[in-house]
Amino acid sequence: MDELIDILTPEGKPTGKTALKSEAHKNGWFHATVHIWLFTADKKILLQKRALTKKVFPGLWDISVAGHIGAGESILSSAKREVFEEIGLELQEKDLIKIGTRIHKVSHKNGIQDNEHHHIFIAELKEPVHKLTIQKEEVDDIKLFDLSVLKSTKNLENILLSRFHDYYVSVFDKIISHLN
Repeated sequence: MDELIDILTPEGKPTGKTALKSEAHKNGWFHATVHIWLFTADKKILLQKRALTKKVFPGLWDISVAGHIGAGESILSSAKREVFEEIGLELQEKDLIKIGTRIHKVSHKNGIQDNEHHHIFIAELKEPVHKLTIQKEEVDDIKLFDLSVLKSTKNLENILLSRFHDYYVSVFDKIISHLN
């Protein structure tokens, strides 16, 4: 879905300009996204299988929930909205624990230039997975994996991307320290 987003400087500051997400991706303009990693008390991580219609990483088991921050939208509002839209889970702001911001610069073969500031959150999943409702346009499936999948160096088919291994390990570490 093409949506209006705020354009940022490479350092993450607002430029005062907005553009369609497709324009930002075509021109490589920096913009903000949210990543929400949902974990359980028994050390599982919820991953979503991206819809095959997605332009980037189709069919890949990936972050629990991720999405673009809409123009004028706050980071926390966006995180709550994305979680509700993609998996039907209603979280409160207090449930979202911000663990950092990450600059992501990737040029995809299809011409998409992903220059993003990821606002990264963890949150405990307290609902059973079977009660969640996936947004079919965005998500093919959701499933709990052992949390250790984030640290795995094995090339597991279609589960996460090895080039972002350091990022996944940092998320694992934050979740473990939160659980302890």
